[in-house]
Amino acid sequence: MTVYVAMDDTDNLNSRGTGRLARTVAAALAGEYEVFGVTRHQLFVDDAIPYTSHNSCAVIHLPHAEMQDVPAIFEIAETMMLDDFVEGSDPGLAVASASQITPALLAFGKDAKGKVLTQETARSLAKNLDIMLKGLGGTEDGVIGCMAGIGLARAGNDGRFLQVGRVREITGVSTAEELLEAGIDAIITRDGRQVTKGIIEAPEGKSVKPCPIGGWVVLIVDEQDGHIIPVKRD
Repeated sequence: MTVYVAMDDTDNLNSRGTGRLARTVAAALAGEYEVFGVTRHQLFVDDAIPYTSHNSCAVIHLPHAEMQDVPAIFEIAETMMLDDFVEGSDPGLAVASASQITPALLAFGKDAKGKVLTQETARSLAKNLDIMLKGLGGTEDGVIGCMAGIGLARAGNDGRFLQVGRVREITGVSTAEELLEAGIDAIITRDGRQVTKGIIEAPEGKSVKPCPIGGWVVLIVDEQDGHIIPVKRD
């Protein structure tokens, strides 16, 4: 049973991003729970939606946590988010077990990638599914994105990993073998060829950004004139 911890709109233009905060919270939760990874999910970008820079949310995946753990997990995340509150942000926090995530929430997540949604809908959905959801300051618009993030993370075919295995520890040029040993399940080209050997040329100081695809951690790459270049996908 996986528990998902989602947060959104925790930053301003001059602060650390939501992804960094999510990784910090994940590190704290790792003292009590196994952390599989942290994913980033891109939401709808529209003038009707206030957002900091990219309108993305972050979700922590706890694969062996149980339903009874949700209140304690929520308390840890809430305390850390309030302690690191950024003026001008409108943060939201949601925590749910996989058993609470119904097709309605999966649909909400999908809709959030192409429609303007409301707090009212997000809060009603959380209430009806008995999901712990809370706005932690400002307008509290982050409740929309964090509910969407839970649906998108559970669907398993959206976003990219900000953290998984030891992948983040490997930066710049590396071998396919190193990345596969670090937590990536498969490296594939856009036309479906599998890469198991060779040099993967990430930018200096940067780690590759694999994606959750069908329950796998997958790195998409391009081959250009004999060079294997990792693709950064939303």
